[in-house]
Amino acid sequence: MKTGVLLINLGTPVSFKPRDVKRYLKEFLLDKRVIDIPWIYRQLLVRGVIVPKKYKESAKNYSLIWTGVGSPLLYYGNRVAKALSLSLGNRFQVELGMRYQEPSIKRAMKKLKSCKKIVVIPLFPQYADATTGSILGKVFDVLKSWRYIPEISILDQFATHPSYIHALAEKARRYQFSDYDHILFSFHGLPKRHLIKSDQNHCCFVQTNCCEKISWKNARCYSAQCHANANKIIEKFNIPKEHYTICFQSKLGKDPWIEPSTENTLQTLRRKGCQKILVFCPSFVADCIETIHEIGIEYKEAFLKDGGISLDFVESLNEDPLWIEALATMVHEQTNAHITGT
Repeated sequence: MKTGVLLINLGTPVSFKPRDVKRYLKEFLLDKRVIDIPWIYRQLLVRGVIVPKKYKESAKNYSLIWTGVGSPLLYYGNRVAKALSLSLGNRFQVELGMRYQEPSIKRAMKKLKSCKKIVVIPLFPQYADATTGSILGKVFDVLKSWRYIPEISILDQFATHPSYIHALAEKARRYQFSDYDHILFSFHGLPKRHLIKSDQNHCCFVQTNCCEKISWKNARCYSAQCHANANKIIEKFNIPKEHYTICFQSKLGKDPWIEPSTENTLQTLRRKGCQKILVFCPSFVADCIETIHEIGIEYKEAFLKDGGISLDFVESLNEDPLWIEALATMVHEQTNAHITGT
């Protein structure tokens, strides 16, 4: 009997056609862990306001990043699953699932049903209820229908794992940091209420800059994990404090989100005279709409229009061999931990 490895990412429309993007947005935004308001208000907001207003624009954005082999997120997901399978060998079976759309988590798990144990790896370095929490909730929903439930091992975050940080750092060495006026570490944003609801130790936003240093009190905090993730890279390259900013992108709606926002940070840097910016996007292990379009097109165009000279982003790990090595290392750690009982 093999050990199953279930890699899971958020998902992607099956095409950039408006009807397919509309279907994807509905499934995504109707998730109660993504928009955490009462069911009836969520239905009214998503079906009546957000999707009708956004889906055509989103479809246009997806058309700009679509490739000859389809969605970049799905393409790299399949490539990573295949490469990891080769790296791990015949004792393992690797499958890719998506929280929304195809290949579904249910379909991927069905292929692993005969495995003696399953290692579940949500492909998000930092834990958030809207991503990893939603993914794990779906995995458990599927498991409830199985007559025999195998041993399950979950890697719920790897923001500071040495192998992952090493892969990120080596990817970044392709860029000469001295060529840039400032470096951004841009993470996907979340409403502040998500962090407060997930806070088990009642320390969230109790004091200013409470996320800048990670400790046992805030170890489960998404923002603290983001800062810890960025700080590991900053330490690797000894980046001076005045030359970098940790910020958050992709704000949706009017509720307070984690700050500072990437968009506002870029405007502030431009007013201070910065003309060349390099952006890390450590929330994303594969390039997608948030990296290729939001950073690489939308924010870049605005920055250049405002007088900037260049805005580059460090490509995601995608199918980088060091990323495959990092995943293999984490899989072995999960399986060995269960064997030894630690």
